[in-house]
Amino acid sequence: MSDSANGNYQVMIVDDDFRVGALHADMVNSIPGFQALEPVQDPRMVPKLVATLKPDLLLLDLYLPHVSGIELLRELDVDAIMISAATEPKNISKAIRHGALAFIIKPFDAKTLSAKLKGWARYRRQLSGTAEFNQQGVERLFRSLQGSEEAAPAAGAAPTEQAVLNCVKEASEPMSVAEVAEAVGVARATAQRYLAALVANESLELQLGYGTRGRPEHRYVAR
Repeated sequence: MSDSANGNYQVMIVDDDFRVGALHADMVNSIPGFQALEPVQDPRMVPKLVATLKPDLLLLDLYLPHVSGIELLRELDVDAIMISAATEPKNISKAIRHGALAFIIKPFDAKTLSAKLKGWARYRRQLSGTAEFNQQGVERLFRSLQGSEEAAPAAGAAPTEQAVLNCVKEASEPMSVAEVAEAVGVARATAQRYLAALVANESLELQLGYGTRGRPEHRYVAR
């Protein structure tokens, strides 16, 4: 059963070569916050195992005996990254069209896998940390899936977002939404929207503080 609420994402590896599956499992287990389930060699078992174990992510080989990786993508409602040595455009296109969030070409090293998995983890945190998205937020999701590091807003970020980030960074103590809104000169709702986006991309950290009346309130601090 997944323990993703505690930052421990469980990954199911599907590869008919047990040696390759074991190698990829070792790579996954070396990445903080990720745990590999027992690799699966028979793809016909995958639907049942997914229903039972509820992994957060599949690393799914394209060419498998009995059932192809593409067929599994169509059937399963779970995040999946396709892995394959088959690099023809039609294979990559079909994998993406049927739901693969990324495509990693075999053979790959631990660094490549780590970047993809960490990017996917940022994508998941952004989805769970934001009530709704503007276009910039959607673009950030796609950049995360590509494995791009985003310790700060991307080049071309909205001036207001940059102003909110700078405001919190320059503060001597964590700031509330109201304090940020007043300092930057924007509406509270606007400040809240940008703060949520900055927390989602891990530029800022959200903490629980207490206001003047003793009520708990969200406060923001630079990472």
